[in-house]
Amino acid sequence: MQNYQIPAQMTAIKVIHPGTQSQLQQVEVPVPVLKAGQVLLKVAAAGINRADLMQRSGLYPPPAGESDILGLEVAGTVVAVADGVSSDWLGEAVFALVPGGGYAQYVALPAEHLIKKPVSLGMSEAAACAEVFLTAFQAMRVVGSVPDQGSLLVHAGASGVGTAAIQLGKALGCFVAVTVGSDDKAKACLALGADIAVNYKTRDFVTELKAARPQGFDLIIDPVAGDYIVKDIQLLALDGQIVVLSMLGGRMTPELDLGLMLKKRGQLLCSTLRSRTDSYKSALISDFNQQFGKALAERTIKPVLAQSIDWSEAERAHQLLASNAVVGKLVLTLF
Repeated sequence: MQNYQIPAQMTAIKVIHPGTQSQLQQVEVPVPVLKAGQVLLKVAAAGINRADLMQRSGLYPPPAGESDILGLEVAGTVVAVADGVSSDWLGEAVFALVPGGGYAQYVALPAEHLIKKPVSLGMSEAAACAEVFLTAFQAMRVVGSVPDQGSLLVHAGASGVGTAAIQLGKALGCFVAVTVGSDDKAKACLALGADIAVNYKTRDFVTELKAARPQGFDLIIDPVAGDYIVKDIQLLALDGQIVVLSMLGGRMTPELDLGLMLKKRGQLLCSTLRSRTDSYKSALISDFNQQFGKALAERTIKPVLAQSIDWSEAERAHQLLASNAVVGKLVLTLF
């Protein structure tokens, strides 16, 4: 068994003055104290998500009792285990979801949420996996239920979740369509396996997708909402499902035609992941590993890493994400 020297204090990135004028600042805080069933992870890299931008703006506070430090996914090495956790985890390279606290040198989390890092993935790639693949998997196989050889439409197809959903969809034999905001993003999605990619800034995606898939889509993953919901209903297959992950286009949906939704026997479902219970996340991780763990280890599916950025440049990384100029994931590195 390896012994690790655990300091009393650590460096973390916290939000100063949450809101429109928020800033990120490195501060010294105590290393988390483990509870039963938890491990302490020395963080090598942390994924960046839009939820981080929302939290710093004051719109997405952490769940009650969780760390107010940013960061929802990490990769690193287990350096301590609490009661009830096998010491076999010590020294293991892993990646994981966390409800907060990822932008720090150390983070505590339930041992059941750990995923062993495949040797085929570097730490930065591993830090780009958990949130996007588990969010996409949850939308497709837990909240929604796209059938094998079904049809899938993904809005924001070049995002982290979008690039993960494309790959999972193709692994299930689905016809996959995406909407994106540039021709370069469309090319990137097609290279990942998407069957059709529509630049919504230059083309009417409803018209094009109706022509490409007249029978409609079994599942639509929508992080935009707003007036997209009306368009989603037009593109929905009989007994199809719309899974809303976020509201980037606004929380109000004008001119919603429930008659068309009823005619199609459609379902409108809303989902989050961060606020789910530990037991739910454990089951989700177990199911994902069972269905796609081998594919991830063999790189049949893989994270799309846009850029690794030293965590001293977290502010620049957030600005880059907010610009919508990247394909895939941005990751902060601590090593």
